[in-house]
Amino acid sequence: MFSVSDLSLSYSDAKSGSKRDRARGPVFSGLNLEIAAGETVALIGESGVGKTTLLSHLRSLKPKQVAWCPQDPGLVPALSGFHNIYAGTLDQHSFFYSLRQLIKPSSLEWQKVAAVAEPLGIADQLSRSLDQLSGGQQQRVNIARALIQKKSIFLADEPVSALDEFQRPQVLKHIAAHAQTCVFVLHDLDLALECCDRIIGLGDSGVVVDSAACDIDAQHLAQLFRHHQSHAVNSQ
Repeated sequence: MFSVSDLSLSYSDAKSGSKRDRARGPVFSGLNLEIAAGETVALIGESGVGKTTLLSHLRSLKPKQVAWCPQDPGLVPALSGFHNIYAGTLDQHSFFYSLRQLIKPSSLEWQKVAAVAEPLGIADQLSRSLDQLSGGQQQRVNIARALIQKKSIFLADEPVSALDEFQRPQVLKHIAAHAQTCVFVLHDLDLALECCDRIIGLGDSGVVVDSAACDIDAQHLAQLFRHHQSHAVNSQ
């Protein structure tokens, strides 16, 4: 599905992330990585290590096959939940058809959006504008907008960070059930181990952990990263 060999990336290669990060120097050099179709992968690592940069690069490799769920989704606060989710299907319709949906949504399109929103618990929020929704509800709108595209690959950067501990695994597993291949950037190690079948840990030198989730635990992962950080400091 994805194969990168001897990849070098800088923050300036990312199309998302802060301006400060994009102005910084190289983040990866000589990175080798393969992700097979059907895998659900967690990208983990300290903040600023380049997880979002790598995720953006993966998106650029197969843009037509990817449903994209970034941290900064560009939702339109003044528009309803329906319209923000429906926006994920704009490339499937003509301009004039979509314009009609903006003015007065058809029952057919409303039903399609509601079918995606219902399992995420936001079907009753479709008529409300985004600025009336909580952060967790907005995050689920972002997920629904990506899911409604029905792409085979789902790439997401901290997609459930605003949800509670009960909702997070439910939503991640729902996403994984509706996309053939998923790559999630996650900070929560327990969540990554529960919902993903492979863990890829990134450090300053590139991939420092690549393991099946069933072969590692959160405590071991935390120890690995502490060891990596200590080694990096001592080598400077």
